[in-house]
Amino acid sequence: MSDYIVVIPARYASTRLPGKPLLDVGGKPMIVRVAEQAVKSAARQIWIATDHHGVASTVVAHGFDSVMTSENHASGTDRIAEVVRHLQLNDDTIVVNVQGDEPLIDPTLIDAVAAQLERNPLAPMATAAHPIESATDMFNPNVVKVVLNRKQDALYFSRAPIPYARDAFAASKEALPHGLPVYRHVGIYAYRAGFLRQYGELPACGLEQFEALEQLRVLWHGYSISVHLTDQAPAAGVDTPEDLEKVRSIMQQQQGQS
Repeated sequence: MSDYIVVIPARYASTRLPGKPLLDVGGKPMIVRVAEQAVKSAARQIWIATDHHGVASTVVAHGFDSVMTSENHASGTDRIAEVVRHLQLNDDTIVVNVQGDEPLIDPTLIDAVAAQLERNPLAPMATAAHPIESATDMFNPNVVKVVLNRKQDALYFSRAPIPYARDAFAASKEALPHGLPVYRHVGIYAYRAGFLRQYGELPACGLEQFEALEQLRVLWHGYSISVHLTDQAPAAGVDTPEDLEKVRSIMQQQQGQS
């Protein structure tokens, strides 16, 4: 079993859902629901990294550890890097970034991404993906695709339909051709703490800015990202009011069955 910690970045400000970490999901704040899922994993520590004292006091009141971080971070990765410095983690410590808006995240996925990084000592970073089943998802720019090499390292991430089946798609884009290896990226990451210390020094690249995909910075600078493949799509996160209502409904159903 991998030895790792989880850091959950929880930025208070949100354009579409102000105060998102504290929104109610089944009777508890969303960030608490996320932490409760993370604690079911094999992680030896769970930390919530936030820029808001209300979020910090809430998670502490529910028995979780919190680290106050800057309000000025451009990304969750930068926030986690601050936590690495604050906790003075060893360079080889594996740190899993669990998004603070995924109250239904599967704890086994957290374990799997940590294990993927542990099994690949040359990679400073790991993530996850699952097969794409529909052409609709393939051609949706909001569905991020990843192409892999034979070692399950990422070759490229894109909002474009990659890999592109030239002949099959010339005939029809209504269905995916049999055997086309298309994968949807899942936004969970594991890092080695030493790499997180370096990350902030890596200049942003044009690919990252055009695609609006932060992980492309890592590939552009020559680092590898190892990818865990899972059969199923993860539970939905919360990015819009509609997402919030869906997750509340699922949570209500789960509570009714327990």
